[in-house]
Amino acid sequence: MKRRNFIKTTAAGTLAFMLPFPSSAFAPGKKLRVAQVGLGSMGLNDLKDIASHPSVEIVALCDVDASKLNAVKANYVNAKTFADYREMFKSIGDEIDAVVVSTPDHAHAPVALKAMEMNKNVYCQKPLTHYISESRKMDALAAQKKLVTQMGIQVHSFYDYKLATILIQKGIIGKVKKVIAWSPKVWGYDGPEPEGSDPVPEGLNWNLWLGTGKERPYKEGFYHPLNWRKCIDYGCGTLGDMGVHIFDTPYNALKLSVPLTVKNSCRPPNAFGHPEKNHVTYVFPQTSYTAKTLEWVWFDGKGAPELEKDLMLPDGQKLPDQGAMFIGENGQRLLLPHFMELPRLIINDKYEAIDIKKYDPKGKAGKPVTSYDIEGEKHYHEFVDACLGKTECSAPFSYAAKLTEVILLGVVAARFPGQTLNWDGKNARFKEEEANKFLSGEYRDF
Repeated sequence: MKRRNFIKTTAAGTLAFMLPFPSSAFAPGKKLRVAQVGLGSMGLNDLKDIASHPSVEIVALCDVDASKLNAVKANYVNAKTFADYREMFKSIGDEIDAVVVSTPDHAHAPVALKAMEMNKNVYCQKPLTHYISESRKMDALAAQKKLVTQMGIQVHSFYDYKLATILIQKGIIGKVKKVIAWSPKVWGYDGPEPEGSDPVPEGLNWNLWLGTGKERPYKEGFYHPLNWRKCIDYGCGTLGDMGVHIFDTPYNALKLSVPLTVKNSCRPPNAFGHPEKNHVTYVFPQTSYTAKTLEWVWFDGKGAPELEKDLMLPDGQKLPDQGAMFIGENGQRLLLPHFMELPRLIINDKYEAIDIKKYDPKGKAGKPVTSYDIEGEKHYHEFVDACLGKTECSAPFSYAAKLTEVILLGVVAARFPGQTLNWDGKNARFKEEEANKFLSGEYRDF
């Protein structure tokens, strides 16, 4: 569908299905019927962890690549298989209670919005969407229909990150004036746009893989599998991949909303790939946990981060490969490695022991501070239990859409290197009119 028709259809669907999905209708012992869309590397993890819940029945598997379907369907013999999610919903829509979306970024919103139109609860991988306009639409539709939703930021449920949130909110370093976050991953491409085309691999429906995204000829090594993150038409770069995970805890702990300004210092845009290195600076308005304004700095790419005084560790220790540093108004710092390490307190350039029991008396206080607690299944199982009416999700679209918006503002800023863009969060527009055309995209007929 073209974008205007897609939006029109979504709006009509919203009016036609005003009643929310009735979680209370689940009788004791009834299983949640789940459809999995996308069976790539992350999709396989999602499928395994969702299916591990005893109250889940996998009823449908969908992927545009037959090799992906063939690799897993023997493990789910009662699940029906599809290449096209639209055919899946048309064929067995009334047999599905919830949908897990694990596709490339550009397909997140088209699949999830279609599912929500049909009153299906949705677990969607990060980043929530490819465009900011889609994030806002998904948030609004989920709220209107009172659907259970969860974004796939699994570390949101890990104790390491929960503890960091508790420590910050209980004032272990006072008001926070700055956050620095980083990842050395390189989900960008600074080279020329590929020329020509290659034969489409057997079993891959290239038209369905492109979906609503921009039409390009298949080129081996550039899109499917895996490398789509590097391309502006289909992915969101390193910021969209690792930024969502690493931003999550500081964003949640500081109760941030959307920034006032954003600037990305990177190479000039090339209309094909995301920059291989990004240096993004956000300025957020004050919250109860921050100074008058909060500066947030992100580094990615080879060699990230750029070292500065606030990142220097005691005794000349090396920074963790990925992570975030909270800096308090009085110079105290809290280092949060990503991942599988507990946060570390730094005062006067020396590590200080954290009395976990003092800050988290009802938590997992008995463990030594060098330990960590992996809760990988909990994020998925939390979604299932919420669908069954037993709990609530910790990363619903109402939260995930705002976090994704922040990430995508940095992605848009890469189109205007070194320029400070002013964001009107209330009206979802930049003051700089030329930037607004990148808030949404045209949906291709397919």
